[in-house]
Amino acid sequence: MKKDNQALKAELRSLLKERDAIMLAHNYQRDEVQEAADITGDSLALSQAAADSPVKVIVFCGVHFMAESAAILSPQKTVILPRMDAGCPMADMITAEDLIREKAKRPGVPVVAYVNTSAAVKALSDICCTSANAVAVVNSLSTEAVYMIPDRNLSHFVSRTAKKKMEWWNGYCPTHERLKPEDIKAAKQAHPDAVFVCHPECNPAVVDMADHVCSTSGMYTFAKKTPAKTLIVGTEQGILYKLRKENPGKTFIIPSKALICPNMKLTTLEDVVISLREMRNVVTVSADVRERAKAALDAMLKVPRDY
Repeated sequence: MKKDNQALKAELRSLLKERDAIMLAHNYQRDEVQEAADITGDSLALSQAAADSPVKVIVFCGVHFMAESAAILSPQKTVILPRMDAGCPMADMITAEDLIREKAKRPGVPVVAYVNTSAAVKALSDICCTSANAVAVVNSLSTEAVYMIPDRNLSHFVSRTAKKKMEWWNGYCPTHERLKPEDIKAAKQAHPDAVFVCHPECNPAVVDMADHVCSTSGMYTFAKKTPAKTLIVGTEQGILYKLRKENPGKTFIIPSKALICPNMKLTTLEDVVISLREMRNVVTVSADVRERAKAALDAMLKVPRDY
């Protein structure tokens, strides 16, 4: 018989203490998982927070590349991904072999890897970026040309303002790609006083309709600052948990029922408890890959924050 959420939460807190562990939950996780987590946030910020924590075990409620990033930044800690089948389709769209071929076509051109990539791909890249700092990272490079991976939509968004000649890999986030201009048009007609904020992983036609484009962490900041009382939100619906919690006087509209990531919704509280109880689903990164991937992440962290 399955335990109810309260019993699961009680066992979870006990196990976290017993294992000297911290529970991280990405902004797109189920509401009850975010509620139970020690820290919620975007993927890189979570990995950085875990690296700063004195715990021995990191339980990462997210997808595989995120747990890898935690392992890269915290090699001395045990990193658990409660669902090993929680992958990222966009990250999977480019392999290390793909990138080796692309680099051979562009000798001397630096590769900017979105953090939504595997450790093996990061290890072959010159520098990483997030959706929040991508423009700053691209502009920080000394070359005239840049090759960006794997998201064509984020890359296109960056190319609008970056002072570089850019090419990019033809990957995308299936969830954000499902949001269409007609969805936004319908939402704006239904809520004429609303502002539309969207993620740069959305396709350019949708981005063109936005009042503000930013990362998930940027959306939390924007929601607090904007005088608008109604916001149409163009990203995965898991973001609503924290938006509503932090802005009780505002209304948030998800413009399409398609804005749900099946991989992000795989992890349940029961999965977290079982993985901790049995200390299974440990994610590791080999030393050689880790060192090279960390160098790309470290290069990003040296870029001045102008975003």
